[in-house]
Amino acid sequence: MAISLSVVLLLLIVLVVMIRGGSIKAGPAVVAALFGFFLASSGVGPTINKILTDIASSISKISF
Repeated sequence: MAISLSVVLLLLIVLVVMIRGGSIKAGPAVVAALFGFFLASSGVGPTINKILTDIASSISKISF
């Protein structure tokens, strides 16, 4: 839960910066957000979630 919330906040910040910076307009940003929302509720959503969770787990196990 904490990882997915962090990713959502990070992506929200990136989206706001891109909209304010002019590199993406509000219309395409809404379409991208709706696409992500509907993709998450499809059959592919759990697979994407598992892949991202596995990547985050692998990164957290790396010690420097």
